[in-house]
This record gives sequence, structure tokens and C-alpha cells, in this order.
Amino acid sequence: MIEIKNKLNVSASPHVKSPKTVTGIMLDVIIALCPALFASFFLFGPQALAVVAVCVGTCVLSEFVARKVMKRDNTISDLSAVVTGLLLAFNLPSTIPLWMAAVGSVIAIVVVKQFFGGIGQNFVNPALAGRIILLTSFPTAMATWTRPLSWQAEAATTASPLASMYNEAGEFTAENLPTLTDMLIGNRAGCLGEVCAIGLILGGLYLVIRKVISPAIPLAFIATVGVFMTVAGGFNMEFVAYQLLSGGLLIGAIFMATDYTTSPISLKGKIIFGIGCGLITSLIRFYGNLPEGVSFAILIMNILVPHIERLTAPKPFGTVKEKKSKEAKSA
Repeated sequence: MIEIKNKLNVSASPHVKSPKTVTGIMLDVIIALCPALFASFFLFGPQALAVVAVCVGTCVLSEFVARKVMKRDNTISDLSAVVTGLLLAFNLPSTIPLWMAAVGSVIAIVVVKQFFGGIGQNFVNPALAGRIILLTSFPTAMATWTRPLSWQAEAATTASPLASMYNEAGEFTAENLPTLTDMLIGNRAGCLGEVCAIGLILGGLYLVIRKVISPAIPLAFIATVGVFMTVAGGFNMEFVAYQLLSGGLLIGAIFMATDYTTSPISLKGKIIFGIGCGLITSLIRFYGNLPEGVSFAILIMNILVPHIERLTAPKPFGTVKEKKSKEAKSA
């Protein structure tokens, strides 16, 4: 009797294996956030460290307790709660009361993430949802900025570049704005993780090189804002540069719009998603009452992801589109 040595094993998908793990991917994201993290500590001092520590600690603790109460396997070892805490802290001012930061962390983890099943099942980005809840609940605290390096002396409040970009006539002026060099290195008012553009770009390049994210969404997002502001600003390139470097555009495009769970899978879907984020951000900034629109833009597009996925789903190889009969058309 002939012995069959080679056997065909049939198993459930996925059939393509990858050495990457959730923990490994989250660790790469944490590493990519480190340049902006160190910049925030240098620019905003011990208060920045306190905000980050509270957000990360509360997120990890909230996930641990929520999983215990819900009688699910604990997932704090995958580092996703740490990433959520870091991203939420990066979207908060250094002056925010620590109890507010803790409230936002609980909302992000328990309400937005765990109530929907945990990692991979949330329909919007948890950190962004936590930020928006805090922004609508405590608008004054969320819009109180300090000058960078003022922690070394007496703290002085100031306006963000987006709020100082126009004069009383509604025209763009760079008179009261930091220089573009200051915008790049982070010597300006803003949230902890959004001010140092160089740190964010370095982190984004690291993620692309490590193939953790595709550059499609960030490039489509930023390019759309750039094109819109070029036309709306009368081809004033200085105005465009300030728009691209101000607010949370870079951190949103690189670290938050690229979230696996809440962004499309296909390349075409990613481009559509990025363009949508850019258009909504630009419309809010240019015509809305709020100077910033990145968080709301990403959140809206997160909700539209299932529809984008359905419209951009690739056709299976070898399938033929069925033609409707004349009787069906007439009916």
C-alpha cells in the first residue's frame, strides 16, 4: 500500500500568516510617539508628564477593571490601552485639570472601546471620542494654552496659532503668529503632542518604514487640506504653511486617521477616507465657528468607513457581473 506523505490540510482563514502581533504593532506606535513625547516634556515641563501619566494610567486601569467586570480575558498586555492614553494626552493642553484627563480616559476605554467589545470592534477612535467629549463638556479648560517653556518661570496663557491667524477684518496675518521655524520645532501654543511638527513627521516616517501604516491616508488627508487652503487662501503659500502646521492636522493624519479598526482596508478606500477627512477639516476651519476641525472630521469619516468599504470592495477574480433581463428592467 502506497503511503501518502504530502497531505493537504484545510483550515479556517486567515491562510496568510504574519509575524506581526497586536503588541508589536502597538509598541511600534509607542516608539513613533516618543519624539513628540520628549518634545512635550521639554516644552511644557512636569505638568505634561503628569497629564500623560494620568491618561495612560487611567486607560490601563479602566481596561483592566472593565474586562474583569465584563468577565472577559484581560488585554492590557497588548499595549493598546497605553497607546490610547498617549494619544488622548497628546490631544489635551498641559493646563487641563488632571481629573478631567482621567474622565476622558475612562470614557475612551470603557464607553467607546469596551462597551463595543474591545480592541478591533470600536467604530470610532477611542482617544478622539474622549477628546471631543472633553471639548464639548469643558470648552474653557480645553482651550486654555500656555506658552512653551513658560513652566520654567511664571506661566503665561496665550492663543493658539489657529485662533490668531486672522485680524479683525477676517484677513490672514502672520503678525501675531510664531515663525514657521517655531511651528516646526514646537515653540507655540497647542496641545501636548501636536506642537512639534518635526517629532510627528519623524514618528510617521518610522511607522511607514516599519510598514505599520500606509502613507495613503496621511498624504491624502494633508494634501487635500493643502489644496483647499491654497485655493481658499488666494494662493498665499504662507497661509497654507501655517494651516498645515497648526492645530492637530499632523497628529490626526499620521496617528489617528490611520487606526486599523476605524479606517478602510483597500488603497482606494484609504484615499477616499483621507480626502474626506481633509475636506471636512478644511470646511470646519474655513467656514465653521471652531478654529480646529481635525477631530470632528476623523470621527465623521470613522462612521462612514463601512459604506466606503462596501463601495470600494474589490471584485473577486473570475466573477462576471450578472446582466439584468429585460423583464426585470421593465418591472
